Amino acid sequence: MAKPLRSLSGLIDLESAARWGSFKLAAEELHKTPAAVSQQIKNLEEELGFALFLRHPRHVALTEKGRDFSATVARVLGELRTKAAALQKSGEECVLRISSTHSFALKWLAPRLTHFTRLHPDLDIRLHANDRNVSLEDDSVDVAIRYGAYEPGDPTILFDERLVAVYSPDILPPGRSEFTLADLRTLPLLDEGSNVHWDRYVAANGLPRGGYSVSRGYSHWGVLAQAAVAGQGVALAAFSIVYEDLRKGDLHMIAGRSISYHSGYRFLVNINKERLPKIERFRAWLVDEMAEMQRALTACSCGAGGSM
Repeated sequence: MAKPLRSLSGLIDLESAARWGSFKLAAEELHKTPAAVSQQIKNLEEELGFALFLRHPRHVALTEKGRDFSATVARVLGELRTKAAALQKSGEECVLRISSTHSFALKWLAPRLTHFTRLHPDLDIRLHANDRNVSLEDDSVDVAIRYGAYEPGDPTILFDERLVAVYSPDILPPGRSEFTLADLRTLPLLDEGSNVHWDRYVAANGLPRGGYSVSRGYSHWGVLAQAAVAGQGVALAAFSIVYEDLRKGDLHMIAGRSISYHSGYRFLVNINKERLPKIERFRAWLVDEMAEMQRALTACSCGAGGSM
């Protein structure tokens, strides 16, 4: 009965030594010592029960069985390498790793990714929410959507953020269908940690200064939006973060002028993956979605209150 191979570790050494016709050259290719290559092949010969090489003082030569066996090993290893490369390439093209801020991921991106995956069911989406900057030079991230100030004309900008006043319809008094700017004096006002923006909003809409109850602040846009959905008051929130809630009717918007937040969303790409098809597909989809949101903001800014 033929003895089964109990170790395959010498096959790579055999293939290299057979190809080069030298233990020394094989050792250089494999970053080993010639003695280590020789020992691996000797162990393999003992397992096989026949010699693979004839060892001469200054060179080695394959035996007849060695030539036959090494040819088979070379073919099998070649197939393995080809398959590994194909799987690695396929995995890289089919997995899209997205980094986004917590609020944007929770309130805008995650609810929409179903739309993208329906268009591109071959892509495996990995969404990681993190407010810290991430490295775009390794394989852990393909694209990052980051929020912050930017210079005019920045080509990476997807959407110029605006602040709008929103509230839950659940807090409307019986018989009322909406709140107006005039109601702001009588309602609890919510913000993202500073009432400076409410001052700007009041001024932009020509309202009298003073007499407003800016009573609660929240550390993140997403938390602020959820507080508004829960009926805690009128929130001056980033339009992108409350966009989905407005679409679903969970929030209504007070008809009035939105104000600039002097910040926007930037689309950043791993420097090694800029031209990959998966990046281009996601970028195109994201641009279309942002354009739709911009149209909705423009329509709201023209005086349409309530839900969208």
